[in-house]
Amino acid sequence: MWQIRKPVQPEAEVEEARQRTLDEHRLVTVGDAGAFEKRDKHTELKVELHQRLIDLINLQALEKMSRQQIEAEVGDIVAEELAKQNQALNQAERKQLVGDILDELLGLGPLEPLLKDPTITDILVNGHGQVFVERFGVLESSAVRFKDEKHLLRIIQKIVSAVGRRVDESSPMVDARLADGSRVNAVVPPLALDGSLLSIRKFARVPISMDRLIEIGSIPIQVAEVLKAIVASRRNVLISGGTGSGKTTLLNAMSASIDGRERIVTIEDSAELQLQQKHVVRLETRPANIEGKGEIAQRDLVKNALRMRPDRIIVGEVRAGEAFDMLQAMNTGHEGSMTTVHANTPRDALSRIEQMIGMSGIDIPARSSRAQIASALNVVVQVARLADGRRKLISVAELTGMEGEVITMQEIFRFRQTGTSAEGIVQGRFEATGIRPRFLEQVMAHGMTMSADLFRPDAKFDA
Repeated sequence: MWQIRKPVQPEAEVEEARQRTLDEHRLVTVGDAGAFEKRDKHTELKVELHQRLIDLINLQALEKMSRQQIEAEVGDIVAEELAKQNQALNQAERKQLVGDILDELLGLGPLEPLLKDPTITDILVNGHGQVFVERFGVLESSAVRFKDEKHLLRIIQKIVSAVGRRVDESSPMVDARLADGSRVNAVVPPLALDGSLLSIRKFARVPISMDRLIEIGSIPIQVAEVLKAIVASRRNVLISGGTGSGKTTLLNAMSASIDGRERIVTIEDSAELQLQQKHVVRLETRPANIEGKGEIAQRDLVKNALRMRPDRIIVGEVRAGEAFDMLQAMNTGHEGSMTTVHANTPRDALSRIEQMIGMSGIDIPARSSRAQIASALNVVVQVARLADGRRKLISVAELTGMEGEVITMQEIFRFRQTGTSAEGIVQGRFEATGIRPRFLEQVMAHGMTMSADLFRPDAKFDA
């Protein structure tokens, strides 16, 4: 058994620390979101025991122990302290109390229950006293609270330091990720006027597959089969959509159709892709240090990736000049590469890519930029978050070349909204436009077959 206890402190000091801690937590509650005036006994007891443990244990010893070992020893200490205070808790209550204390010691404190809840997709912290979560596309207030601003800031620092990043007054914004790949953004004062802001986009522990997207109605099975064929036949794909529309989720699902024998290089600001192939090389950008040096941008990584003998390059999201290098890679033997972009329509997505080429610092005529885009990209997949909160694929379009100075596109599938139910659920159907895509030739060249009925003008699909 590891010895995690410190030498015993004088009782007067212990009592003084206990009273100080309780005074600081009088307004904290884990009950109803608006009931700040209630004193929650569980919270009060948890806070008191947490402070007592900090006084009793050797924190350095924790680094050498597993969670199970720590839980056993902490459980013994908690039992002793409860006995001293004549606190009668049953086994379930005691286990819950030990779990909450371990979350404070080893995890992310009040956020741990939210991170463990599989129904929650987003966690939004607006200062220490207000936490919202998203369930099934709908935002709702959470009962979770932080002790104070220092408590919240400590949790933020714990998250960002784990991935080698920092956040403070000199660098008050940061993008990071959790160990499971969940995306994290934090903004602290002086930029955040009413307290530190923390946004966590959770990712499923088991990656959402194409079959799961079909099951939840995001994509009809017929369109999913076409998307799989597009990836398997090494077409270059751009996934477009607004914030929170499911671009990265769809990119993960589509990437499952990549041959396991191919070498894939992924490039991201914060690593969150969950590719299932064995031969995946993951690269992540690095922000500048406190002296403003050492930054490694996505564009640097894209250039370097070309020297790593990739079969495909996947950029989590293009935001600036790396779009030019990505297009160059797609045009020079890295077919089947994929990326995402923030845009509301396929045409807007191409306009954004063109603007990003201008951000590369290379003076290129507009027509040449569009020619690069038309030559490099084969398919644009548009996703959207509907009014009822559901994410859905709404368009699949193919680039066909140039006419004068305009990139030509043809839509293959689209989602047509027909109305909204009394419960606020968006209603509609997927339909084919009647255009036979050019990429069918490549699909057949890779040994795959696809029914011509999928592309009939009267073909309609229910998701």
